[in-house]
Amino acid sequence: MNTASQVRTAAIRVEAKSAGPEALNVALQVKEFDLPCELSPGSVVIEVRSAGVNPSDVKAVLGNMPHAIWPRTPGRDYAGVVVEGPGNLLGKEVWGSGGELGIRRDGTHARHLVISAADLREKPANISLREAGAVGVPFITAYEGLREAGSVHRGDNVLVLGANGKVGQAVIQFATAAGGRVFGVERTPEPYRGHASSEVTMFGASEGDIAECVRDATGGHGANIVFNTVGSPYFDAASRAMAVQGRQIFISTIEPTVSFDLFAFYRGRHHFIGIDTLALNSADCALVLDALRAGFESGALRPFPVLPANVYRLAGAAEAYQAVLGGAKDRIVLDPAP
Repeated sequence: MNTASQVRTAAIRVEAKSAGPEALNVALQVKEFDLPCELSPGSVVIEVRSAGVNPSDVKAVLGNMPHAIWPRTPGRDYAGVVVEGPGNLLGKEVWGSGGELGIRRDGTHARHLVISAADLREKPANISLREAGAVGVPFITAYEGLREAGSVHRGDNVLVLGANGKVGQAVIQFATAAGGRVFGVERTPEPYRGHASSEVTMFGASEGDIAECVRDATGGHGANIVFNTVGSPYFDAASRAMAVQGRQIFISTIEPTVSFDLFAFYRGRHHFIGIDTLALNSADCALVLDALRAGFESGALRPFPVLPANVYRLAGAAEAYQAVLGGAKDRIVLDPAP
C-alpha cells in the first residue's frame, strides 16, 4: 500500500438507476467524502479537471447497461493532474478513458479519480485539459471501428451515417487524414460541422435514396467502408451502398432486429463489424490514446471545441445529462473543481 495525504473529494453518486429522464436530478446526487489514506500498490490519484458526458453515461444512469454495478459514480472520460502517487508522476497532466469506468467501477464524474499508474498517459501539450477530457469515447470508438475494418486507405470511399455526431466527426477526421473520399449523412440536409483534412460531401437522408446518391457520386463503385453510428434506420440503404468487399461498422442501433438480405451479403463479399468500447478497459484505451497522440500533436486530428456554455459543475450534472440526452450538438463536459 502507498501512504497518501488525506484528500477531501466530491463525486456524483447514483444509488440506483434513475426512474426516468425526468428524474435525473434526483438520481445524480453530489456526495462529499475522504479518499482512503492508503492507496493500493501502483495506484495514483488524479484531480479531474474535465470529464466528458457521453450518451453511454446517460444510458447507464437510466438503467440501460445491464452489467452496471450500483451504487457508483458514472463517467468514462477524463483529463486532469496527478496529485498523489510516485514522485515522478506528480503534477503530470494526463488524459484517459475506460469501458469499466462508471459501469463496473466508480468513474470520472468526480473531483478525484484513483487509477493504476500503468494506465496513465500524458495528454499532448497542444491540447488543453478541458479539450482532452472530451476526446475519449468518440475518438476511441471511431479508431477501433476503422482499425477492425482494416483502416482507411488513400482513395477509399467512406460513408459515415450520423456524420455530425461526435463519433461521426472523429471517423471523418481519421478518414480524411488517411486520404479517403468521405460522404456524410444526416437526416436532413446540413453542412459538416467538424474538422476534416479534405472536403466532405454531405447528403440529407430526406432528399433521396442514400445508396443511389453514393453510387452516383462514385461512378457506381459504392462505399469501401460504411461507418453506421445510428444502426437500424440506415441499415438497408447503407448495405446497398457498399462496394464489393465493403465493410460496415456498427456501434449503436435503435431497433435490435433488421431485415437482412443474405444473397446481397455473400454475393457482395461484405463484412459487418460490431464495436462495443465498453469492452475496452483503461489499459486498452491507453493504448489507443498512444496511437492517437501523433495525430493530435501534428494537427491532423483536432479535439472537439468545448464552449464555456457547455461546461457544468458537479451540482449541474443533471442539466448536463439532460443536454446530452436531448441531442446536444456540441461536446458537454463536467468541471468538478470546487
